[in-house]
This record gives sequence, structure tokens and C-alpha cells, in this order.
Amino acid sequence: MRGRQVALGGSAARVRWAAVRAPVLDSALAVLLWAGMVVDLATRPLAEGQSPTTPAAYIWVAFIAAPVAVHRRFPILAMLASIGAMLAYSFGRYSAYPGYTIFVLVFAVALHAGRRSALVVYLSGVVGLSVALLLQPAAVATASSWISTLLTVTVAWLAGENVKARRTRRADELDDARHQAEQKAEEARRAIGAERLRIARDLHDVVAHSMSVIAVQAGVAHHVIDERPEVARDALGSIELTAREGLVEMRRLLGLLRAEMDTADDPASTPVEGLRDVDRLLSHLSSAGLRVEVSDGHPVGELSPAVDVTAYRIVQEGLTNVLRHGGPVARLSIERSPELLRIQIQDDGAATGARPAARAGSADGTGHGLTGIRERAALFGGTVRAEREPGGGFRLAVDLPLEPSVAPR
Repeated sequence: MRGRQVALGGSAARVRWAAVRAPVLDSALAVLLWAGMVVDLATRPLAEGQSPTTPAAYIWVAFIAAPVAVHRRFPILAMLASIGAMLAYSFGRYSAYPGYTIFVLVFAVALHAGRRSALVVYLSGVVGLSVALLLQPAAVATASSWISTLLTVTVAWLAGENVKARRTRRADELDDARHQAEQKAEEARRAIGAERLRIARDLHDVVAHSMSVIAVQAGVAHHVIDERPEVARDALGSIELTAREGLVEMRRLLGLLRAEMDTADDPASTPVEGLRDVDRLLSHLSSAGLRVEVSDGHPVGELSPAVDVTAYRIVQEGLTNVLRHGGPVARLSIERSPELLRIQIQDDGAATGARPAARAGSADGTGHGLTGIRERAALFGGTVRAEREPGGGFRLAVDLPLEPSVAPR
């Protein structure tokens, strides 16, 4: 709790500092400019025609520098006030050069104010510095002084505009990047939500299958319990086994779904698909232009409904990704060991027009197709590896652990 209070206090301090940072920095800059001119007044030797330093000179340099503190709020008024004080200072023909503050003001206004205000301040600075030079003795107002003064004030204006343009461009880039990141996050969230809703529909089919078996076996047991109790006993054992397996699969599927998601399903939903439907899927993909070479592996055999559905969906999504972003040939391998079911899909990398970076199953894991595959594999504690092959092409490998069937008590 104490750490939280310290963090909140630090955040409040940052907010307060952000509110006063600009005025404090501008005031500090004004003080530094005034101090620099004071030192210059006290140390610079007099040129021919210049007057000795008087207390009035220190007052005027303070008036020249002070408007810097308010240039963000009143850019034009700040420049006019500084120029007025500079002209009054120039009448005294003091030794310290007063133009540094004008240069700083032109740069700062160009950086912090609008372009029109910056242009007005720049032109005012040019006029004010020109008049101030006219008031100086001939030994000071030389041709080089005129050129360097006008060139410096122009460079200050252009530098301020350039820095402001770069800041604006950088801020726009950051806004665009933030917007794109938020958009991608929203798209990923929607993709995950859609995939989970699809899983929920599969859950409906799995549970419906289990309940159908239970209903049939219960009916058999009800009709033969008196005449053939051994048949009724077998039916009740089948009911128990089916119910327990259904519960395991239902808990596994529901574990990933959000509690607030609406899992209401259409009663007319199509029957659940499984690996038995892979041939039909391959036929559809072939008609769409994708040739799939199926590797001979160990027989898959019977799978639990949840694993069967998940394996089919992974094959479907993986081959669809190849159709969209790879092809025209894919290699499919489905192998079963005592511990797991391994699904592997490879393509030759010959893109059919889509950009390789847009592959849904890209190795960086940003594709929505791969997101759905990961979601389904996660239900069983499975692993997903998606990577580009060194010689070209893409490889997707999914391992789904197989749990032993639930035995009746």
C-alpha cells in the first residue's frame, strides 16, 4: 500500500511539474539572458562613440529580457515590448549588444507559436534591430554588423520553424503508431473473440453428442432393467463413461472462454466436423487451386470428440492460410503417438499474389489465423511452431497431447 501511495504521489508531482514547466523554463531563460547582458555591460570595453554603463542600462536590459518569460502566451506583444526596451537602450549607446534576446525571441516564437505570429515577430525583429543599428555610432554600425545581424535573425526564425515542423511530424508519427497499435490490438481481440465463439459452438456439438448417447443408453436401460438387468448394467456403465468424458471435454473448452461471452448457439447449427471430413476439405481446396500432398503416417484411430474437432479446425485453418498466402502445393501430415497427435503443414513458399508479410500464420505470431490455432491448441496444453523454412516456404507444426479416456468407477 505504501508503494502504491508513493507511486501516486510521484504521478501527481509529474502532473504539477508539467503544468508549470513551460513558465519556469521561460522565466529561467529570461534571467539567463539578463545576466548575460549584465556581465557584458560590466566587462565589454567601450568603442568609439559609446557611453559608459549607468544604472539605467541595467534596468533597460532587464526590460529587454523579461518578455521572454511570456512569449508563449503573448508572442507579438512580447516582441514589441522587447523591441521598445531595446530602442530605449540603444539611445544610450551602451557597450553591450542587445540583439541576442531578439534572436532568442524570434526562435522561441517560431517554435511555440503559429506561423503567422512567427512571421510577424520575425519582421518586427528585423525592423527593430535595423533601427537599433541606426542609433549606434559609426564604429559599431558597420556593414558586417548589419549583415551578421540580419542573417542571424533570419537563421533564428528558420531554425525555429524547422524544429517545430520536425516536432509536429514526430508527434504525428507517434499518433499514427499508437493508432495502428490500438487498431491491431482491437482486431486481435475481435479475432480471439470470434474464435472462442466458434469453439463454443463446437462445445455445443460435443456436449450434444454426449447427451445423445446418454439419452439412448438411458432409454435402453429403462426398458430392459426388469427383464435383462445385465444389459441395463452395461447401459448405465456407458452412461457414466460418456458423462464423465463429456464433462472433462466441456471443462477443458469452457476454461478458455470468457464468462461474459454469449455462448447461445443456433439450434440449426451443422453437425460437428472432425478428421473424418479432411478428404472433403481437401477436395474443396483442390477446386480452389491448392494441391495437398498427404503423407502416410501412423493410423490416427479414434479420438475424443473435442480433440477430433480441434484437430480438424487446425488443419482447416492451416491449409486455408497456405491457399491465401503460399501454395500452390501444400504437404499435410497427421500422426498419432501414444502421447500426442502431431499435425504438420508445409508449403513451397511460391506466393500466389498476396504479400508474404500478410501471411495469417506468420512466424511473428501476429496473424489472426495463427491466433485461432494457438487458442485451440492451448485448450489441450499443446504447442504451436510456425516458422519460415531456410530454403523458402513455411512450416506449421502443432502437437496436441492426448489424455487417456476416463474409466468408469
